[in-house]
Amino acid sequence: MKVDANMYWIPEELFTDEDLREEFLRCIPAEHGVVARCEQIAGTDKKQIVIEEPAGCQNLNYVQGEYRVERQLADMDAAGVDKAVLKVPCAHAWLSLEMCRKFNDGMAEQVKRSGGRLAALAAVPPHGGKGAVYELERCATELGMTGVQLSSHYGNKYLDDELFRPFLQKVNELKLPVYVHHSPIPVDYQSICDYNNLRRSYGRCMDQTIAIGREVFSGMFDELPDLKLIHSMLGGAFFAYMNSMFRKKPAGAEDTVNRFDTETDRFCGQIHENIYYEMSHAQPWGKELLECAVKILGADHIIFGSSYPVRAQWLLEGPDFVESLAVGNEEKALMLGENAERIYRL
Repeated sequence: MKVDANMYWIPEELFTDEDLREEFLRCIPAEHGVVARCEQIAGTDKKQIVIEEPAGCQNLNYVQGEYRVERQLADMDAAGVDKAVLKVPCAHAWLSLEMCRKFNDGMAEQVKRSGGRLAALAAVPPHGGKGAVYELERCATELGMTGVQLSSHYGNKYLDDELFRPFLQKVNELKLPVYVHHSPIPVDYQSICDYNNLRRSYGRCMDQTIAIGREVFSGMFDELPDLKLIHSMLGGAFFAYMNSMFRKKPAGAEDTVNRFDTETDRFCGQIHENIYYEMSHAQPWGKELLECAVKILGADHIIFGSSYPVRAQWLLEGPDFVESLAVGNEEKALMLGENAERIYRL
């Protein structure tokens, strides 16, 4: 079975129901410099919701008509993808608990309409207290969702912050996998915000690498050993930095001031047990980098995902691109479906 583990969904009603749209836009934290608006797309009969962070820098665009189940299934068929996992594209970093409930109900309905082709991950604010825990349990037990989606950071706090620990303790107890979606830009972004691709592409990778580093070095997995985090964007190209940040100490080596004393063995074990990586589209990485990721991270820790519908080609041509890699057939099967089946219990 081939699985797209990163297919986006938002309610199409956001473009037609003014009251729902206004409720959604009120969730956007304008007090933190995030600007949101809905506008007509020139030359079309469609609308888009644009998110700027900071003001003047577009980072998210939600387009009317791209989230309909009929279109999703047709493109999955064209790509040879059997099943897809739905999640909200970045907006869950801001959604209120009440709005999360509406999104979760909508995703559950989309799953029903798909005839078993779609699954979904719960959107829940991890700082929402008991109400958020109840919503997490409702999504898992009543709505049949196969995991939870979190943002890599909320405001200026990454997931290792104590603010989120009670929620993550519940996730750990329920043994639910957590998809950690990139934020459009990292907490500290001033040096990258001026240029579009530096911000929209590298900024997301930068955010993911910082997120993983903080999660591992914080020691949170000592307390949460069953927590499985699946990071988007291949962990921000984490494969390029892992051996440097978590270097093995050569036999007999001495460092009088312990410059790189990072408890490498312990942390490497936790990286293997607790951290996984989703492509968030294969083609932009290129064959050489994906093959490098397989070599360093292991095919059993990499999951195919297309970020559909950002670019339909990332779904339509993505599985064939993975098949073209110079890795074994067993490794390709793991990335294209078997890992997602196992981790999300599909």
